[in-house]
Parts: sequence; C-alpha cells; structure tokens
Amino acid sequence: MAPPYSKAGKIPVIRSSICTGEQVAGFKDPVSGKFDDLMLIRDGNDLAEFLSEYQVDKSEIQREW
Repeated sequence: MAPPYSKAGKIPVIRSSICTGEQVAGFKDPVSGKFDDLMLIRDGNDLAEFLSEYQVDKSEIQREW
C-alpha cells in the first residue's frame, strides 16, 4: 500500500533519465516546480500499480527528461 500523499493541485509526472533510462513516477507542483518522487517504474506492472494506488489515469501523466 502506498504511503499517504496529497496530490491536490499537483500534476502526475514520470521523469526519465536520458542516460540510464531509469523512470520515476511522482507528482509535480506546477507553481513551484517541486517534484515529489514516489515510485520507481521498472516495467508495466510498476506503472499499473502507480496508476491504481494514486488513482491516476494514464492520459494525465506528463513525461519529463
């Protein structure tokens, strides 16, 4: 189970490293730009778990490199 997290007013984001390909899912505050990383995404199962735990639709996620 995911730790409690308030995503109010935040944007779901997956950050991907250009060098290593590592992906981290979390939420970004659009005002301050602060990113809270919550979960390492290694495969489709991890992504599905993130979407389910935080009630996020895949179409809402932004990608950043």
